[in-house]
Amino acid sequence: MTMRPPRPAPAGDPRPTGRRHAAVHTGVLAALTLVACTARPVLSPAPPAHVAHRAPPAATARPAPSGPSGGGAASALRRLVHDGAPGAAALTTRAGTPSPARFATAGVADLRSGRRIGRQDHFRAGSITKTLVATVILQLVGEGRLTLHDSAAARLPPGLPTRGKGTGSDLRRVTIRQLLDHTSGLFNYTADPRLSRQLSGAGFGTHRYDSHTPGELLRIALGHPPVAGPGARYAYSNTNYLVLGLVIEAVTGHPYATEIRRRLLVPAGLGHTSFPGTDPALPEPHGRAYSRIGRRRVDATSLDPSRAGAAGEMITTLGDLNRFFSALLGGKFLAPRQMAEIRSEKGTDGAYGLGLYATELPCGVTVWGHDGDINGSFARTAGTADGRHVVSYRVNTDHLAAPAHGIGVLAAEFCPRRPGGRPGAGPPSRP
Repeated sequence: MTMRPPRPAPAGDPRPTGRRHAAVHTGVLAALTLVACTARPVLSPAPPAHVAHRAPPAATARPAPSGPSGGGAASALRRLVHDGAPGAAALTTRAGTPSPARFATAGVADLRSGRRIGRQDHFRAGSITKTLVATVILQLVGEGRLTLHDSAAARLPPGLPTRGKGTGSDLRRVTIRQLLDHTSGLFNYTADPRLSRQLSGAGFGTHRYDSHTPGELLRIALGHPPVAGPGARYAYSNTNYLVLGLVIEAVTGHPYATEIRRRLLVPAGLGHTSFPGTDPALPEPHGRAYSRIGRRRVDATSLDPSRAGAAGEMITTLGDLNRFFSALLGGKFLAPRQMAEIRSEKGTDGAYGLGLYATELPCGVTVWGHDGDINGSFARTAGTADGRHVVSYRVNTDHLAAPAHGIGVLAAEFCPRRPGGRPGAGPPSRP
C-alpha cells in the first residue's frame, strides 16, 4: 500500500491564488466488516503472484451503452492505458443537463479474460476514504461534540498509546485540526521500513493477508520521531486519519465506519460503498487489481485492508464517488461554517484543506476533490465548487506512469474546448 501524499509545489513556484497547480503536481496517489444491511462478499480465491498477460487494447475507449460519448475523457483514458495501466474508466455527472451522466473506459479490467471495466465495478478507493472521515469529524464539530482545537490524545478511546518512548512523538501536543490538514508532524506509519516491505514491497505476497489493528499501527508511528513540530508545516501522514477514525469511535461510541454509513452513505444513497475491515474480497462485480513489485506485475485484487483502516480502506464505485462529492460540495452534509473549514488551506500554504483540496487546472478552472491509491488501484474525484459537475476516474493499478495524463481526464471535462473539441487554455474561470 502506498497511499502517496499530494506533493507541495517546489520552492519558488508562483501560485497567485494559493491553490495547487495541476502542472506542478497532481494530488494524493495513496476497508471493519461490511456494515449492517450490506452483504458480505464471497471470499475470492487468492490470485497467482505473477501475472502473464497480453497487452490491453489501448485504443478501445468506449462510452457506456446508456450514455453519449465520453469525448475528451476517452482520449485521456487511452493515454493512461498507453502509459501502462491495464484499464481505466471515468464517470462524469452534470446536474441539470439533458445527458446528466457519461461513462467511458479504455483497456481491460482483467488481463486474462479481456473483460472491460464496467460502470458498476467495485474497487478500492485508498485515501479518498479520508474525505468521508473528515466530513464526519466536521459534523461532530458542528454538533458541539468536539472542537478543532481539542487535543488528539484527549479524544482517543482509553487504553491506546498517546506518545512514543524517547521519540518525541506526542499526541497530547497535536490538535484535531492538525490531524485533518496533515500538519501534526506525526510519522507516516506506512513509511516504516519493515512495514512498508510487507505492505507493498517484496514481502507483499507473504503478508498480504496479515491483519493490523489501529492500535498496532499507531504504536509503529509513535515509535518514530516526528517529521516536524505540531503545526510547523504540511507533511502528509496516513497516521493522522488512523487517529481520526479512533476519535470518531471515542466521541460517538461507534466504529468510524458505522458513523459514516449512518451519516453519509444512507442519506446520500451510496449503496455500493463499504468498509471491509479485515475481509480481503471485493464485492461483485469487480475486475482485477494489478501492482508493480520490482519488475513484476502482481495481481493484488485480494488483500487484508486493515493495513489502511480509516486512512484508506473504503471500497466503492465511480457512481457512488460522484454522488458523495456532489452532495458534499453542494452543502448537503455540512453547515456553511464547516464547509468553509473543509475547504480552508490556510494552514498548509494551499496544499490541503481538512480532508479536501483544490486543484487549479491548466486552463485556470479550480476543482475540489481528493484522490487515493492502495495496492492495485488508483482513483480520483474532482468537482466544481457547487458540486453540480463532478468527474471520477480510476485505473486498476496503483501507479500513474505520467501523472499529467491523469490531470488530462479532468481538463477534458472541466476546461473550455477549442474548435475541434480539444480542451483549451482559455481565460481563467471560477467553477
